[in-house]
Amino acid sequence: MDSLISSNISSDYSENGFAILDNIYSNNEVVELINCIENSFQNNDSFLKTNDLFAIRQLLNNIPELEGLIFNKNLKNILSSIYKTEYFLTKAIYFDKPKESNWFVGYHQDLSISVNTKAEVEGYKNWTKKKNHIGVQPPIDILESTITVRIHLDETDSKNGALKVIPKSHSKGIIRSGSENWLLENEEVCEVKKGGIMLMKPLILHASNRTKNKNSRRVIHLEFNTQKLKEPLKWLELLSINNH
Repeated sequence: MDSLISSNISSDYSENGFAILDNIYSNNEVVELINCIENSFQNNDSFLKTNDLFAIRQLLNNIPELEGLIFNKNLKNILSSIYKTEYFLTKAIYFDKPKESNWFVGYHQDLSISVNTKAEVEGYKNWTKKKNHIGVQPPIDILESTITVRIHLDETDSKNGALKVIPKSHSKGIIRSGSENWLLENEEVCEVKKGGIMLMKPLILHASNRTKNKNSRRVIHLEFNTQKLKEPLKWLELLSINNH
């Protein structure tokens, strides 16, 4: 698998801003992940439930039992093949786009990180606060060093909300809506098999459609980095992985 990972990372992830890898989790591992989430206590501000979406913020803080299931040998090998220095988890969210969902997301870049507090720090802007979760747009070098991993717990295709991306758009920096860099004719649908993962850079333009086939799309969304934030800011969900 190591050679396959290296080939995918060099040719797809680095150049295009995303890569898809199958068979990272076995069927049994996927079942364990789903059962662990479904059997958890879900009654605080980190759990969001509507007709169109079920989400869990600070996933590993709320369900720490998931940690050993998520970080299997395959995932750690993949991360180590990209990061040559110590890396850590900075965000973990669970998304469930239910069978009847009419929820969709237009094209955007992921520009916000989760931090422990709000403070006037040079280079940090566009602060948000949602249900006591503080977000901020950091300097671009922090966004560029972020790796997003999306673990797919269901077969995902264009009919149940697979992500659409604009390949190579991550190389344009922060893109204003409607600019010439929104080359939507280059759109690619990222179909991912159950137990597979999608790697992506947060600056790649991405979107998702409504569910059309009444199949769920359950995803564990993880973000990783190597950089510390300027004091007094700290990553809200920092978790070291290398020693596991």
